[in-house]
Amino acid sequence: MPTTNQYLYRIQPVRPTMLSEGATEEESAVVSQHFRYLKQLADQGVVLLAGRTLMDSYSDFGIVIFIAESDEAAQTVVQNDPAVIKRVMRAELYPYRIAVTGGILRPEH
Repeated sequence: MPTTNQYLYRIQPVRPTMLSEGATEEESAVVSQHFRYLKQLADQGVVLLAGRTLMDSYSDFGIVIFIAESDEAAQTVVQNDPAVIKRVMRAELYPYRIAVTGGILRPEH
């Protein structure tokens, strides 16, 4: 069985006012593609958790915690995110380890 490592990538809009002033039609479409991409990875057991802060300001960000077999495979996950490909979001990748879990996480939608 291959070894899997945990990673976190932090994403932020490239255009700082995207959240505070509203997304363009193109940005909205790309964010929808980004959500579908993450949902597909979650369904495959790759993404463990994804979400964002709710401040709607320039400092707002999202995180994706996921598993991959290697640093290169993790980088591929990030580089294949439609929001990163289309430069609507910028991403930073970090090796990560979940230390504590508890409760049941349920998305509101």
